[in-house]
Amino acid sequence: MIARLLAALLLSGVAVPAAAETVVVHAGRLITDASQPAAGPSTVTIVDGRITAIAPGLNPAPAGARLVDLSTKTVLPGLIDAHVHISGDPGGDYRDEAVEPEEWSVVKGAHNARITARAGFTTVRDLGSGPQVAFALRRGTAENEIPGPRILAAGQPISIIGGHGDVSGFRPEVIKALEGGNTCTGPEQCAARVREASRAGADLIKITATGGVLSQQARGLGQHFTDAEMKAIVDTAHALGLKVAAHAHAARGIEGAARAGVDSIEHGTFADAKAIAAMKANGTTLVPTLMAYTGIREGLAKNAYTPAVAEKVRMTLNEVGKAARAARAAGIPIVFGTDAAVYEHGRNAEEFVQLVETVGMTPAEALASATTGAAKLLDREGEIGRIAPGYSADLIAVSGDPLQDVRVLGKVDYVMVRGRAIE
Repeated sequence: MIARLLAALLLSGVAVPAAAETVVVHAGRLITDASQPAAGPSTVTIVDGRITAIAPGLNPAPAGARLVDLSTKTVLPGLIDAHVHISGDPGGDYRDEAVEPEEWSVVKGAHNARITARAGFTTVRDLGSGPQVAFALRRGTAENEIPGPRILAAGQPISIIGGHGDVSGFRPEVIKALEGGNTCTGPEQCAARVREASRAGADLIKITATGGVLSQQARGLGQHFTDAEMKAIVDTAHALGLKVAAHAHAARGIEGAARAGVDSIEHGTFADAKAIAAMKANGTTLVPTLMAYTGIREGLAKNAYTPAVAEKVRMTLNEVGKAARAARAAGIPIVFGTDAAVYEHGRNAEEFVQLVETVGMTPAEALASATTGAAKLLDREGEIGRIAPGYSADLIAVSGDPLQDVRVLGKVDYVMVRGRAIE
């Protein structure tokens, strides 16, 4: 009778809802939350990409369900990297910017998205790419056209004219041709850039509050925007429901960005006591991106940089981890982010070792920084960062116990994003 009814509906042209897909995961050990000890053998039930139930023991899968047997593994929430550049790669010549089209960036991004997901990172925050590149990749992974993580995209970073994030290192006529419309001068124009980014579909706003290490300038790493400009950017973004991430190296730039109300400081290399006090007072999160320094150290050893960049690289290498240690001691939230593209995508989990060995975090704190802590910064607390009913089925499996040894996160055996396995 039911079969005849379905056939009749199909012939009539009426849409018939697809049957719900049920997946059952058998976990040998289960970490549902980085703040909690691992449970023993457990069964996780997933329906249409959402976790619906968690039960102790390895329970039989119901008829028609697909079983994923991870009974010899530790299953935990998918990891979150809050600072990547998914379409970028290290080692290229900056002059490639004048040669390669945006379409090629999408190709590279698709390649890197799969590598990133296979490394266990099921959500990333892309903090700088071509005008539409990360937005296209965001849609591609969301609609399962390409394998990869959930992507939150800032689009182009907002920069001062001639600053980090603007085009530099070329003849004036080449710069004019490559300009992306992401620069601003004065509070009113900077507010306009935020509104334009919102209109384009940005999930958040990224600003370059200070100079940058890899831009082709020899002007150091000091504050770029005025305090008034940063305040206009932050106020406009927050009014639109968008958070603001501030690339910032120099202490006064960090302090100014924190006072302006940015939600996160990215890098924070030279943060001093006043900068950390401003971050504490304003509830600012630090994303220390320690792997970025690994990437630039490796690039320096290969003579990969122009003299202007190499000098700035040398300025930073003796400071690695100092600001993050001080921020942790001050009670500032530290969230996992790596600056992937400054080093090769797929090595993201090496950041965990640095958080433990250089910053002094416990393995549980380091794991929380890439799960519950990152989910809070991304405003996705009810969706990702835990294994719990109602959450997206983003989970990974490893051998060993990451709550004891974060190195086990460097080899991920199984990845699921939104209920879909990433091969």
